[in-house]
Amino acid sequence: MARFTRVFGVRQLRVGFVRGLRFRLAVSYVAFFAVLLAAIGISFRQHLNNEVEADTEQTVTSDWEAVKIYLHIKNEYPVWQADLTDPEEGFIVERLRRIYFLADSDGNVVQNSELYASIGLESPEEIARILAGPSTGEFKIRRDKDGIPYMIEKGWMHDDDGKDKYFLAIGRSLAPGYKTVSEFTRTYLLIAPAMLVLASLFGWWLAGIAIRPLNSVAHAAQNVTGSNITVQIPLRGAGDELDHLIDSFNRMTERLHQSFEQIRRFSTDVSHELRTPITAIRGQLEVALFTAETPEQYRESIINAMEDIEKLSSIVRALLLLSQAESGQLALQKAPLDLCEVAADLVDQFQIPAEEKDVTLTSSIEPCAPVEADRTQIERLLSNLLSNAVKYTPKGGSVRVIVGPAREPGWTKLSVEDTGVGIPAENLPHIFDRFYRVRNAQTNSIQGLGLGLSFVAWIVEAHGGRIDVASNSGVGTRFTVLLPSGPEAAEPAAAESGTLTSNESRHS
Repeated sequence: MARFTRVFGVRQLRVGFVRGLRFRLAVSYVAFFAVLLAAIGISFRQHLNNEVEADTEQTVTSDWEAVKIYLHIKNEYPVWQADLTDPEEGFIVERLRRIYFLADSDGNVVQNSELYASIGLESPEEIARILAGPSTGEFKIRRDKDGIPYMIEKGWMHDDDGKDKYFLAIGRSLAPGYKTVSEFTRTYLLIAPAMLVLASLFGWWLAGIAIRPLNSVAHAAQNVTGSNITVQIPLRGAGDELDHLIDSFNRMTERLHQSFEQIRRFSTDVSHELRTPITAIRGQLEVALFTAETPEQYRESIINAMEDIEKLSSIVRALLLLSQAESGQLALQKAPLDLCEVAADLVDQFQIPAEEKDVTLTSSIEPCAPVEADRTQIERLLSNLLSNAVKYTPKGGSVRVIVGPAREPGWTKLSVEDTGVGIPAENLPHIFDRFYRVRNAQTNSIQGLGLGLSFVAWIVEAHGGRIDVASNSGVGTRFTVLLPSGPEAAEPAAAESGTLTSNESRHS
């Protein structure tokens, strides 16, 4: 069993090594380098071979011209004319006659060298074919019985009288040139493996450098825990894909940190919000149990408890609704909707809570085209905005609702502006985040879960609209919602002038 475990572990380690990114990068680099070496070797060998044949062909052409100078055919007999006292001319003639074949127009051999005979004498048919063609040479590579290659040029020439044609063939050995090509090939094949070994080592080292940032990301990811989620990896400054990956990882940890912070704050807020009605319910029931003596006292305690239960239910309903909205389970029931009518009704409903806080609530409603929307969700949107405006506006302040056509054709504008405490600039990017609340001396005493504007953001997005916010601390806040008019959504409109555009928006 121990041996099986050991063998299995070694096999797993081997498989993991082979599947590793560094191994695959190195193998890819070496494979590419091997293909490149092979292509270079084959190309260079072919080029060298072609150069050898071209040089030999040029040399044979020069020999062909020299033969016409030294060879004369008189009375059907070939005569080589050269100054025998000149060693150079004697050497030239001897070289020209080394691979040499001469035949008359009938195909009869007039003269040939022994070396040409070893290559193979020309047939009468071949001689007739050449004599019927142009006098310029035709080149062909032939081999002797030992396999030695020769470059042969075939053609014809006239005798000295210019009457008869004679078939002429001369050649040069390609063996020296081919030997050079073979030596190059052998040397290249000996050097190539050593180059591949060096390329493998270099590729392994290069792959290690390439994936080092990946290992840093993996190591940092392993160190991420609930208490250490703000891990940041320094950028390399190369501006490449790895830097993009590192930047994405750092942004991810930031988002995770923000999510954890939101959940932590949400847990605290929910605990507080749920504890308050639960404590009140418990207190009311204890009072009824220990001190109530008449049915009226019991009834009063039960009514108070029911009011607190309703608060508790509203909190739970808000959480369930937001969960359904974000998971896509809350379907919109769109129909033509008169936004002016909805806004007027809700302004009337919020007059009482506004008067209780000594806040002036007014509206400016202009006739506008109906919007294709879900009435329930639009009412929830405007209720949340009005509730926030009244809640965060101090005594003596004012809240105003504006409804009318937007400057951009095909859009309807809904604005809620107040003279409340305002939102600090650093909080604006997070206002629509779920569970997010602005924390300062002016807002800490106001209860809430930070869910209202999350609903607002979802409702606006679900209807194909957009929402913008402009706010100054201590001056007030204005939310502007743009909804598409008619059954089809228009292109997203720009923010109304005078608003400070933000991806997110306000407290709740």
